[in-house]
Amino acid sequence: MKSVPKILQRIIDTMRKAQTFCVVGHIRPDGDCIGSQLGLTLALRGLGKDAVCWNQDVVPQKLSFLDPDKVVSKPVKGKHFDCVIATDCASFERLGTVGEHIQNRDIFINIDHHGSNTRYADINWISPKEPSSGELIFRLLKAAKLPVTPTIANCLFTAVSTDTGSFQYASTRPSTYHTAAELVKHGAELGRICHEVYQSYPLSRVRLLRHVYNSFRLVHDEQIAYFWLKPVDFARTGATTADSEGLIDHVRDIEPVVVACVFEEMEPEVTRVSLRSKTKDVNVSAIAQEFGGGGHPAAAGARIEGRPLTVQRRVLAAVRKALDAVKS
Repeated sequence: MKSVPKILQRIIDTMRKAQTFCVVGHIRPDGDCIGSQLGLTLALRGLGKDAVCWNQDVVPQKLSFLDPDKVVSKPVKGKHFDCVIATDCASFERLGTVGEHIQNRDIFINIDHHGSNTRYADINWISPKEPSSGELIFRLLKAAKLPVTPTIANCLFTAVSTDTGSFQYASTRPSTYHTAAELVKHGAELGRICHEVYQSYPLSRVRLLRHVYNSFRLVHDEQIAYFWLKPVDFARTGATTADSEGLIDHVRDIEPVVVACVFEEMEPEVTRVSLRSKTKDVNVSAIAQEFGGGGHPAAAGARIEGRPLTVQRRVLAAVRKALDAVKS
Protein backbone atom coordinates (compact mmCIF):
# COMPACT_ATOMS: atom_id res chain seq x y z
CA MET A 1 0.00 0.00 0.00
CA LYS A 2 1.37 3.43 -0.97
CA SER A 3 2.46 5.44 2.07
CA VAL A 4 1.08 8.92 2.72
CA PRO A 5 3.65 11.72 2.25
CA LYS A 6 4.79 13.28 5.55
CA ILE A 7 3.40 16.73 4.73
CA LEU A 8 0.03 15.22 3.88
CA GLN A 9 -0.02 13.11 7.04
CA ARG A 10 0.79 16.19 9.11
CA ILE A 11 -2.20 18.00 7.62
CA ILE A 12 -4.46 15.00 8.25
CA ASP A 13 -3.31 14.74 11.88
CA THR A 14 -3.96 18.47 12.37
CA MET A 15 -7.42 18.19 10.82
CA ARG A 16 -8.39 15.32 13.10
CA LYS A 17 -7.20 17.07 16.28
CA ALA A 18 -8.73 20.50 15.57
CA GLN A 19 -12.44 21.20 15.98
CA THR A 20 -13.02 24.72 14.62
CA PHE A 21 -11.95 25.54 11.07
CA CYS A 22 -11.99 28.42 8.63
CA VAL A 23 -11.33 27.62 4.96
CA VAL A 24 -10.25 30.68 2.98
CA GLY A 25 -9.42 31.51 -0.65
CA HIS A 26 -8.16 34.29 -2.88
CA ILE A 27 -9.95 37.47 -3.93
CA ARG A 28 -11.98 37.35 -7.15
CA PRO A 29 -12.33 33.58 -6.77
CA ASP A 30 -12.39 31.31 -9.81
CA GLY A 31 -13.65 27.77 -10.21
CA ASP A 32 -10.59 26.16 -8.66
CA CYS A 33 -10.71 28.44 -5.63
CA ILE A 34 -14.44 28.09 -4.93
CA GLY A 35 -14.49 24.38 -5.75
CA SER A 36 -11.53 23.68 -3.47
CA GLN A 37 -12.85 25.84 -0.63
CA LEU A 38 -16.32 24.34 -0.71
CA GLY A 39 -15.16 20.75 -1.22
CA LEU A 40 -12.85 20.92 1.80
CA THR A 41 -15.37 22.77 4.00
CA LEU A 42 -18.12 20.25 3.29
CA ALA A 43 -15.74 17.35 3.95
CA LEU A 44 -14.74 18.86 7.31
CA ARG A 45 -18.40 19.30 8.24
CA GLY A 46 -18.99 15.70 7.26
CA LEU A 47 -16.25 14.78 9.72
CA GLY A 48 -18.24 16.52 12.47
CA LYS A 49 -16.08 19.64 12.55
CA ASP A 50 -17.27 23.22 13.00
CA ALA A 51 -16.12 24.69 9.69
CA VAL A 52 -16.83 28.03 8.00
CA CYS A 53 -15.83 29.10 4.50
CA TRP A 54 -14.76 32.72 4.01
CA ASN A 55 -13.95 34.80 0.96
CA GLN A 56 -13.70 38.57 0.56
CA ASP A 57 -15.71 38.37 -2.67
CA VAL A 58 -18.99 36.67 -3.50
CA VAL A 59 -19.23 33.43 -5.44
CA PRO A 60 -19.37 34.23 -9.18
CA GLN A 61 -22.87 33.73 -10.58
CA LYS A 62 -21.82 30.89 -12.89
CA LEU A 63 -20.47 28.97 -9.87
CA SER A 64 -23.43 29.64 -7.56
CA PHE A 65 -24.90 26.20 -8.36
CA LEU A 66 -22.09 24.72 -6.25
CA ASP A 67 -23.22 26.65 -3.17
CA PRO A 68 -27.04 26.65 -2.92
CA ASP A 69 -26.83 26.80 0.91
CA LYS A 70 -24.54 29.89 0.86
CA VAL A 71 -21.70 28.18 2.68
CA VAL A 72 -19.21 30.73 1.34
CA SER A 73 -19.60 33.95 3.34
CA LYS A 74 -17.89 37.23 4.15
CA PRO A 75 -15.36 37.27 7.03
CA VAL A 76 -16.54 38.13 10.53
CA LYS A 77 -14.52 39.89 13.24
CA GLY A 78 -13.57 38.37 16.58
CA LYS A 79 -13.58 34.66 15.70
CA HIS A 80 -11.02 32.18 17.00
CA PHE A 81 -10.16 29.05 15.01
CA ASP A 82 -8.18 25.96 15.92
CA CYS A 83 -7.14 25.76 12.27
CA VAL A 84 -7.28 28.03 9.23
CA ILE A 85 -6.74 26.47 5.81
CA ALA A 86 -6.03 28.54 2.70
CA THR A 87 -6.69 26.89 -0.66
CA ASP A 88 -5.47 27.98 -4.10
CA CYS A 89 -3.95 31.22 -2.75
CA ALA A 90 -0.37 32.04 -3.75
CA SER A 91 0.24 34.79 -1.20
CA PHE A 92 -1.23 36.06 2.05
CA GLU A 93 -2.04 39.39 0.39
CA ARG A 94 -4.28 37.59 -2.11
CA LEU A 95 -6.66 36.73 0.75
CA GLY A 96 -7.70 40.38 0.78
CA THR A 97 -9.76 41.47 3.79
CA VAL A 98 -10.05 37.87 4.99
CA GLY A 99 -6.42 38.06 6.12
CA GLU A 100 -7.13 40.51 8.94
CA HIS A 101 -9.93 38.32 10.33
CA ILE A 102 -7.98 35.04 10.69
CA GLN A 103 -5.19 36.21 13.00
CA ASN A 104 -6.74 34.54 16.05
CA ARG A 105 -5.84 30.97 15.18
CA ASP A 106 -3.76 28.09 16.52
CA ILE A 107 -2.38 26.78 13.23
CA PHE A 108 -2.41 27.93 9.62
CA ILE A 109 -2.27 25.52 6.63
CA ASN A 110 -1.58 26.55 3.03
CA ILE A 111 -2.61 24.15 0.22
CA ASP A 112 -1.81 25.36 -3.28
CA HIS A 113 -0.44 24.50 -6.71
CA HIS A 114 1.10 27.84 -7.72
CA GLY A 115 4.88 27.71 -8.15
CA SER A 116 5.03 31.35 -7.02
CA ASN A 117 3.45 30.55 -3.63
CA THR A 118 5.21 32.48 -0.85
CA ARG A 119 4.76 29.72 1.79
CA TYR A 120 3.13 32.09 4.26
CA ALA A 121 1.56 29.54 6.64
CA ASP A 122 2.73 27.21 9.41
CA ILE A 123 2.24 24.16 7.19
CA ASN A 124 2.71 24.62 3.45
CA TRP A 125 1.73 21.90 0.98
CA ILE A 126 2.68 23.39 -2.37
CA SER A 127 2.69 21.15 -5.45
CA PRO A 128 3.27 23.13 -8.69
CA LYS A 129 3.14 19.98 -10.79
CA GLU A 130 -0.59 19.69 -10.07
CA PRO A 131 -2.76 21.59 -12.59
CA SER A 132 -5.33 22.53 -9.92
CA SER A 133 -5.74 22.87 -6.19
CA GLY A 134 -8.91 20.80 -6.52
CA GLU A 135 -6.78 17.77 -7.32
CA LEU A 136 -4.74 18.36 -4.15
CA ILE A 137 -7.90 18.57 -2.05
CA PHE A 138 -9.13 15.30 -3.56
CA ARG A 139 -5.79 13.65 -2.71
CA LEU A 140 -6.14 14.96 0.84
CA LEU A 141 -9.67 13.61 1.27
CA LYS A 142 -8.65 10.21 -0.12
CA ALA A 143 -5.59 9.99 2.13
CA ALA A 144 -7.71 10.97 5.14
CA LYS A 145 -10.34 8.39 4.10
CA LEU A 146 -13.08 11.01 4.18
CA PRO A 147 -16.31 10.39 2.25
CA VAL A 148 -16.61 12.25 -1.05
CA THR A 149 -20.30 12.97 -1.49
CA PRO A 150 -21.83 13.87 -4.87
CA THR A 151 -21.94 17.52 -3.74
CA ILE A 152 -18.23 17.48 -2.88
CA ALA A 153 -17.51 15.67 -6.15
CA ASN A 154 -19.29 18.46 -8.07
CA CYS A 155 -17.13 21.07 -6.34
CA LEU A 156 -13.84 19.30 -6.96
CA PHE A 157 -14.66 18.32 -10.55
CA THR A 158 -15.45 21.97 -11.27
CA ALA A 159 -12.14 22.97 -9.67
CA VAL A 160 -10.15 20.52 -11.77
CA SER A 161 -12.03 21.24 -15.00
CA THR A 162 -11.85 25.02 -14.86
CA ASP A 163 -8.14 25.24 -14.01
CA THR A 164 -7.23 22.89 -16.86
CA GLY A 165 -9.37 24.72 -19.43
CA SER A 166 -11.72 21.77 -19.50
CA PHE A 167 -8.71 19.43 -19.73
CA GLN A 168 -7.21 21.31 -22.69
CA TYR A 169 -4.21 23.06 -21.11
CA ALA A 170 -0.75 21.55 -21.39
CA SER A 171 -0.61 21.36 -17.58
CA THR A 172 -3.18 18.52 -17.67
CA ARG A 173 -1.58 15.24 -16.60
CA PRO A 174 -2.66 11.59 -16.86
CA SER A 175 -3.48 11.69 -13.14
CA THR A 176 -5.87 14.58 -13.82
CA TYR A 177 -8.05 12.35 -15.98
CA HIS A 178 -7.94 9.64 -13.32
CA THR A 179 -9.05 12.19 -10.71
CA ALA A 180 -11.89 13.36 -12.96
CA ALA A 181 -13.01 9.77 -13.51
CA GLU A 182 -13.01 9.05 -9.78
CA LEU A 183 -15.03 12.20 -9.10
CA VAL A 184 -17.63 11.14 -11.68
CA LYS A 185 -17.80 7.76 -9.91
CA HIS A 186 -18.45 9.67 -6.67
CA GLY A 187 -21.41 11.39 -8.31
CA ALA A 188 -20.08 14.50 -10.06
CA GLU A 189 -22.76 15.63 -12.52
CA LEU A 190 -20.69 16.15 -15.66
CA GLY A 191 -23.57 17.40 -17.82
CA ARG A 192 -24.77 19.90 -15.24
CA ILE A 193 -21.27 21.21 -14.53
CA CYS A 194 -20.52 21.70 -18.23
CA HIS A 195 -23.83 23.51 -18.74
CA GLU A 196 -23.45 25.83 -15.73
CA VAL A 197 -19.76 26.64 -16.22
CA TYR A 198 -19.28 26.64 -19.99
CA GLN A 199 -22.68 26.92 -21.65
CA SER A 200 -24.63 29.43 -19.58
CA TYR A 201 -23.44 33.04 -19.67
CA PRO A 202 -25.41 36.22 -18.89
CA LEU A 203 -26.07 38.69 -21.69
CA SER A 204 -23.87 41.23 -19.89
CA ARG A 205 -20.84 39.01 -20.48
CA VAL A 206 -21.68 38.79 -24.19
CA ARG A 207 -21.80 42.59 -24.34
CA LEU A 208 -18.41 42.72 -22.61
CA LEU A 209 -17.06 40.17 -25.08
CA ARG A 210 -18.27 42.37 -27.95
CA HIS A 211 -16.22 45.19 -26.43
CA VAL A 212 -13.17 42.89 -26.38
CA TYR A 213 -13.54 41.98 -30.06
CA ASN A 214 -13.99 45.65 -30.97
CA SER A 215 -11.01 46.92 -28.99
CA PHE A 216 -8.24 44.30 -28.81
CA ARG A 217 -4.90 45.04 -30.44
CA LEU A 218 -2.21 42.87 -32.02
CA VAL A 219 1.45 43.92 -31.81
CA HIS A 220 4.95 42.49 -32.24
CA ASP A 221 4.24 40.67 -35.51
CA GLU A 222 0.80 39.74 -34.13
CA GLN A 223 2.41 37.57 -31.46
CA ILE A 224 0.95 39.69 -28.63
CA ALA A 225 -2.76 40.38 -28.20
CA TYR A 226 -4.01 42.77 -25.55
CA PHE A 227 -7.07 44.73 -24.50
CA TRP A 228 -8.22 47.02 -21.70
CA LEU A 229 -11.15 46.69 -19.33
CA LYS A 230 -12.09 49.93 -17.58
CA PRO A 231 -14.89 50.84 -15.16
CA VAL A 232 -16.79 52.52 -18.00
CA ASP A 233 -16.76 49.23 -19.96
CA PHE A 234 -18.44 47.39 -17.10
CA ALA A 235 -20.93 50.24 -16.64
CA ARG A 236 -21.89 50.32 -20.32
CA THR A 237 -22.40 46.56 -20.57
CA GLY A 238 -23.96 45.98 -17.16
CA ALA A 239 -21.24 43.40 -16.51
CA THR A 240 -19.40 42.64 -13.28
CA THR A 241 -15.76 41.72 -12.84
CA ALA A 242 -16.87 38.08 -12.61
CA ASP A 243 -18.08 38.34 -16.22
CA SER A 244 -14.51 39.05 -17.35
CA GLU A 245 -13.30 35.60 -16.31
CA GLY A 246 -11.97 33.75 -19.35
CA LEU A 247 -12.30 36.65 -21.83
CA ILE A 248 -8.54 36.57 -22.34
CA ASP A 249 -8.89 33.13 -23.93
CA HIS A 250 -10.73 34.65 -26.88
CA VAL A 251 -7.71 36.67 -27.97
CA ARG A 252 -5.17 34.07 -26.90
CA ASP A 253 -6.82 31.61 -29.28
CA ILE A 254 -6.06 33.78 -32.34
CA GLU A 255 -3.59 31.72 -34.39
CA PRO A 256 -0.51 34.01 -34.58
CA VAL A 257 -0.82 35.05 -30.93
CA VAL A 258 1.71 33.60 -28.48
CA VAL A 259 0.99 35.76 -25.42
CA ALA A 260 -2.29 37.46 -24.48
CA CYS A 261 -2.62 40.31 -21.98
CA VAL A 262 -5.57 41.93 -20.25
CA PHE A 263 -5.15 45.29 -18.55
CA GLU A 264 -7.94 45.96 -16.07
CA GLU A 265 -8.10 49.39 -14.45
CA MET A 266 -8.85 48.79 -10.77
CA GLU A 267 -8.19 52.34 -9.56
CA PRO A 268 -6.93 55.47 -11.36
CA GLU A 269 -3.32 54.30 -10.96
CA VAL A 270 -3.66 50.59 -10.15
CA THR A 271 -3.90 48.08 -13.01
CA ARG A 272 -4.60 44.36 -12.76
CA VAL A 273 -2.67 42.55 -15.49
CA SER A 274 -3.49 39.00 -16.62
CA LEU A 275 -1.14 37.07 -18.90
CA ARG A 276 -1.54 33.84 -20.89
CA SER A 277 1.09 31.99 -22.91
CA LYS A 278 0.56 29.35 -25.59
CA THR A 279 4.14 28.04 -25.50
CA LYS A 280 6.34 26.57 -22.80
CA ASP A 281 9.15 28.75 -24.16
CA VAL A 282 7.52 31.90 -22.71
CA ASN A 283 6.96 31.69 -18.96
CA VAL A 284 4.45 34.41 -18.09
CA SER A 285 4.82 33.67 -14.38
CA ALA A 286 8.40 34.93 -14.62
CA ILE A 287 7.13 38.06 -16.39
CA ALA A 288 4.48 38.64 -13.72
CA GLN A 289 7.09 38.23 -10.97
CA GLU A 290 9.00 41.18 -12.45
CA PHE A 291 6.00 43.27 -11.40
CA GLY A 292 5.40 41.68 -7.99
CA GLY A 293 2.90 39.08 -9.21
CA GLY A 294 3.06 35.40 -10.06
CA GLY A 295 1.12 32.34 -11.15
CA HIS A 296 1.84 29.52 -13.56
CA PRO A 297 4.15 29.35 -16.60
CA ALA A 298 1.10 29.52 -18.89
CA ALA A 299 -1.17 31.78 -16.79
CA ALA A 300 -0.15 34.53 -14.42
CA GLY A 301 -0.94 38.04 -13.27
CA ALA A 302 -0.01 41.05 -11.18
CA ARG A 303 -1.38 44.28 -9.73
CA ILE A 304 0.81 47.17 -10.86
CA GLU A 305 0.81 50.75 -9.66
CA GLY A 306 1.40 53.60 -12.11
CA ARG A 307 -0.21 55.50 -14.94
CA PRO A 308 -2.17 53.09 -17.19
CA LEU A 309 -0.19 53.71 -20.38
CA THR A 310 3.08 53.44 -18.47
CA VAL A 311 1.99 50.07 -17.08
CA GLN A 312 0.98 48.94 -20.56
CA ARG A 313 4.31 49.99 -22.04
CA ARG A 314 6.34 48.25 -19.31
CA VAL A 315 4.40 44.98 -19.48
CA LEU A 316 4.39 44.77 -23.28
CA ALA A 317 8.13 45.51 -23.29
CA ALA A 318 8.70 42.59 -20.90
CA VAL A 319 6.60 40.30 -23.09
CA ARG A 320 8.46 41.40 -26.22
CA LYS A 321 11.77 40.69 -24.49
CA ALA A 322 10.61 37.18 -23.56
CA LEU A 323 9.43 36.49 -27.11
CA ASP A 324 12.64 37.79 -28.65
CA ALA A 325 14.68 35.60 -26.30
CA VAL A 326 13.01 32.54 -27.82
CA LYS A 327 14.23 33.51 -31.29
CA SER A 328 17.84 34.17 -30.27
